[in-house]
Amino acid sequence: MKKLLLSWGFFMIIFPFQLFAQGIVNTPNGASTTVDTSMVPNTSVNLFANYNFELKEKLSALQKTVPLPYNEFVQNYIDIYARQKDKMGKMLGKAQHYFPIFEKALKSLNIPEEIKYLAIIESALDPHAVSRVGATGLWQFMYGTASGYGLQMNNFVDERKDPIQASYAAAAYFKDAYDELGDWLLAIAAYNCGKGNVNRAIDKAGSRDFWEIRPYLPNETRNYVPAYIAALYVLKNSPEYAIQLQTSHLPVETDVIAVNTFVSLTEISEALGEDESLIIALNPSYKKKIVNGTPENPRYLILPKVDVHDYAQLYALLEKDLAVDKQIIIAKTDDVRDLRKMKAATAAKAKSKYVTYKVKSGDTLSGIAAKFKGVSVAAIQKVNGLSKSVIQPGMILKIMTL
Repeated sequence: MKKLLLSWGFFMIIFPFQLFAQGIVNTPNGASTTVDTSMVPNTSVNLFANYNFELKEKLSALQKTVPLPYNEFVQNYIDIYARQKDKMGKMLGKAQHYFPIFEKALKSLNIPEEIKYLAIIESALDPHAVSRVGATGLWQFMYGTASGYGLQMNNFVDERKDPIQASYAAAAYFKDAYDELGDWLLAIAAYNCGKGNVNRAIDKAGSRDFWEIRPYLPNETRNYVPAYIAALYVLKNSPEYAIQLQTSHLPVETDVIAVNTFVSLTEISEALGEDESLIIALNPSYKKKIVNGTPENPRYLILPKVDVHDYAQLYALLEKDLAVDKQIIIAKTDDVRDLRKMKAATAAKAKSKYVTYKVKSGDTLSGIAAKFKGVSVAAIQKVNGLSKSVIQPGMILKIMTL
């Protein structure tokens, strides 16, 4: 990811921007919240008998670059979200915090600004959200995709939870998807199920229209696009549905700083006289409450607007460099599907190491062990649960081979 840095002493102010009130803040301990596209409930759509021409016109008026068609599937989700006043009110509050970040990242690659509403469908704007298959963060990146788009996951940080880094990675994915598919609704569908599934659906349907290929997409993706359109509409027209913005204690203004040392979030909060939980909530990607910055790889640190009188104390803290083990250990995949495959492969491999041997008259454990290279009497006893060396003809022994 490209980083625009303006040097100032030992740390760098990158850019200040407005961070407004948010609904629910992240858990102070950084614990993950398991969700699975929680904003896309499973529904069944009956015969469309109440076509709303006024709503169709309102959707058309909202349309910028991404098509916002009106149909029974979109109407169904508008009805659902309009009833979820508390949840959507929280989304309005959270959006005021996160949308400026999303907009900057999307604009950098000329991605339509309205794509920002997709993060609501992905994670309900929770940076700690984890799906049942391991997709993580505001933009719900799987491990493999995140790695492919430059996000780092190690013992110190999971950049899938970093609002800034993950947003730039999401923008890059949308650019690639649109360049390949040539349609924004198809690119949105690909974000959910992958470009391969979308291309296969295109081939089966003989069309590049989302609504025509929809029956050939995975079930979740069929609802994903209309849910996105509906969420955008409901939030844009929240007063019409008596949905009220729910605020939080997050600061209105923040500074984003690039740090090139290891620094403790706890010490940062003490130096600035801020609540530690607030500093952690603003920096959800750091696993150990430590910003692991280096001169070669500075890390982002989001802070409440820093008063000029606190600069000296902050400077001294960032200059100190925390005395901790700085070894970086790359995280392994947390994709549940990959883990299942690995577990199955390990089990199959372990199973293949065993052979059976039928005890013959005159056999001894030492004699049997000698027949198999590297196998000991103790190993045969352990695998077969033998407490003694006595064996009987006809017994079937499992022998673990190398």
